[in-house]
Amino acid sequence: MGTTFKRDMIDIHLVRDGPDAVRKAFSRRQVDPTEVDRLLEADKRARAAVSRRDEIRAQVKDLSRQVGEARRSHDTTGAAALAEQSRALRDEERQADSEATSAQGELRELLLWLPNLPAPDAPDGEGSQDNVVVRRWPAKARSYSQCQRVPHWDVGAELGILDLERAAKLSGSMFPLYRGLGARLIRALSAFALDHHAQTYEEIRPPTLVRTETMLSTGHLPKFADEAYHVERDDLWAIPTAEVPLTSMHRGDLLEETDLPLRLCASTACFRREAGSAGRDTRGVLRTHEFDKVEIFAYATAEQSPAEHEEMVARAESLLQSLDLEYRVVDLCTGDLGNAAMRTFDLEVYAPGSDMWLEVSSVSWCGDYQARRANIRYRPTGGGQAVFVHTLNGSALAWSRIWPALIEAGRQPDGSVRLPDALAGYLGGNMVIEPR
Repeated sequence: MGTTFKRDMIDIHLVRDGPDAVRKAFSRRQVDPTEVDRLLEADKRARAAVSRRDEIRAQVKDLSRQVGEARRSHDTTGAAALAEQSRALRDEERQADSEATSAQGELRELLLWLPNLPAPDAPDGEGSQDNVVVRRWPAKARSYSQCQRVPHWDVGAELGILDLERAAKLSGSMFPLYRGLGARLIRALSAFALDHHAQTYEEIRPPTLVRTETMLSTGHLPKFADEAYHVERDDLWAIPTAEVPLTSMHRGDLLEETDLPLRLCASTACFRREAGSAGRDTRGVLRTHEFDKVEIFAYATAEQSPAEHEEMVARAESLLQSLDLEYRVVDLCTGDLGNAAMRTFDLEVYAPGSDMWLEVSSVSWCGDYQARRANIRYRPTGGGQAVFVHTLNGSALAWSRIWPALIEAGRQPDGSVRLPDALAGYLGGNMVIEPR
């Protein structure tokens, strides 16, 4: 079957060779294990159809050889008869090729909708209620004064740094409009994070509109099409995260093992429909259709990935500690993992005014799930067959949740907001946002 299945999203060989193990893995993710049976049946049909097509092609090739030999021996009658057989078989070959293409398409469609298999050490569970808090910082929970218990949407309006009314006038609900030092704070946070990552990660400024193939590569399509903004006229998609273009930067490429891990970071706007979220954490800027985020990303070998994952989590934590925000690290259970992830750690900051833990980073190890979709491999230094890379990604950080936490936690008794010293070099000395 050659390269027919190079675009598997999960390794089809795992399904063929160990269907029971794959059923068990899907069960851990709350996926119906009978999906494995559907995959096996589709795989069986695809392989049979390809085998039949290739068999007919071999017959046509052999007949073409016989026609040539007959003509060289001046056997015009025999050559004509053989040519007629070849023409008849070519019609059959076209039909067989159509059937093979259809069967392969059916298999690929099934694979496109299925999530990644969870890592063995990901905690089992059905949903967010089963996630595991690994650690928190500081270790002892902080106490907050009454002045810090005012939600950011009220503080932002009082200080003139958040104008949701005009945002709605421009674009509708769930779009933010920051003003003055509120807008500068977003810019400062992005510069602060990019500088923090600069020595280890190459900065990229990717397009924010991408092709369908780019969205398919990360697993955002087809399953999450309703959550994305689609520019139908141009068949382009507004990115929900910089992970999307960063994953596809090397789509179809063969990398060298010596170049791995290959680390990238990007600051972009992100766009999400947030379909079905009405009434759920939608006040202020906690859940918006557009927000800014700095993303860190890596291509790595399977052996490098565990350490790379830990480093990404530590990197996001160090930013939160520099901003002096109380946070916790959460190990997502199998029922709450994102579609492409095999293991994920979320970082959640505490916002005292909203009285909520807000997810500000989700650091995921995707194994070779995305690389199979995007066909990204590397050549081992010791020789041998090319191997799919592993991909890892994480927010470091998402400002639509950091901004509220800073505004609420930094509020002073006089109504002003004191910003963290770590941002001093990015705010032109304006470390306090004063009441109007």
